Amino acid sequence: MTTILNNTSLKSLHTFRLPYSARKIIEITDAAALAEIEDAYYVLGEGSNTIFTCDFEPTLVRMAIKGIKVERAEDAYYLSVGAGENWHQLVEYTLAHDMPGLENLALIPGSVGAAPVQNIGAYGVEIGQYIHQVRAWDKQSRTFMSFNQQACQFAYRDSLFKRNANRYVIVEVTFRLPHAWEPTLNYGGLTELAGTRSASAIKDAVIQIRQSKLPDPKEIPNAGSFFKNPVISQQQYASLLERYPQAPSYPTADGNVKVAAGWLIDTLGLKGFSIGGAAVHTKQALVLINKANATGADILQLANEIKRQVADAFSIELEIEVRLLNHKELIS
Repeated sequence: MTTILNNTSLKSLHTFRLPYSARKIIEITDAAALAEIEDAYYVLGEGSNTIFTCDFEPTLVRMAIKGIKVERAEDAYYLSVGAGENWHQLVEYTLAHDMPGLENLALIPGSVGAAPVQNIGAYGVEIGQYIHQVRAWDKQSRTFMSFNQQACQFAYRDSLFKRNANRYVIVEVTFRLPHAWEPTLNYGGLTELAGTRSASAIKDAVIQIRQSKLPDPKEIPNAGSFFKNPVISQQQYASLLERYPQAPSYPTADGNVKVAAGWLIDTLGLKGFSIGGAAVHTKQALVLINKANATGADILQLANEIKRQVADAFSIELEIEVRLLNHKELIS
C-alpha cells in the first residue's frame, strides 16, 4: 500500500523540526511498491539523523514497512524486522521475549532500516556485530538484493549503504542474537554493573545515562550526535596528550585512537555557543539544537564554525555524522 502527499511540511518528519516542505512524499508499507516508483527519490525513516536545510524538491519515500518474524535456531535467535519498525521498540521487544544483545543500544532514536546505514553504536556495541542479513532494493539494477554481514562492509558509523546513499533502499534487516549472551559493560557508566546477568538492568542503565546527557528531541529539537568522534594516529594523540593529559580517548582495532568530539568542542568553551537560532547544547557539546526558529543556514554556519575552531586548536578535522540535505540532494 502507498500513500502520496503533496506539498507537505517536513517539520514533524525530522527531529530538528526546521520549517521546510517536501514537494511529494510517498509512504510505503510494502516493499514491492518500490518497483513502481519511477521518480528519483530520497528515503526517509523517522528523520532522527536527517536535517532538511531548505525546501526539498525530489520525491521523498517514507519507509513504513512493519513486522517482526522470529526463528529460534540451535545457537541463536534470528529476527527479520521490517525497516519501518521503531528501533527502541525493537530493543524492548527483544528483551521482553528473553532475547538479549541489543540492550546497550536502547533509546537510540530512529528506525530499524536506518540502523545498518550508520552502523549505530553506543556503550561498546555496534549493531553491525548482530546483523545477519540486510535485504534492500537496488535502485540501479531495480532488483531486490540480500547482503550478509561481511558484504555490508560495516565500519565506525559507516557501511556500504551509507557510502552508496542513493542506490540501496533497506526494506528488512535480519538480526542474529546468540543464545550464549555475554554483557558488554566496559564502557562509560556501565562498569558499575560488572557481574550482572540482567540485560534489562543494562538497558535501564543505558536509558538513564542517555536521558541525563542527551536532550529529548520531542522537547528540544535536535538530531543527536552531530559530529563523529574523530580517529587520529598514535603520534597525533601523543602530541594531544602533551597539552591535554586528561583528553578522553578509546583505542581502535587498527591501532589508532578515537578521541571524544564532544570533549574537543567543550574544551573550546563552545557549550551554549549559537548562530541565529542554532546552538550547541549547554549540557552535551556533541549535540546541536534548534534553539529558537533556526534556519538551515544557521545550522550550516554553526557546524562550519565549530569545525574551524577545532581544526585551528587541535589540528583535528571533525566529520559531520548527521545527514544534511539541500533542495535536491545530500550535502553531508
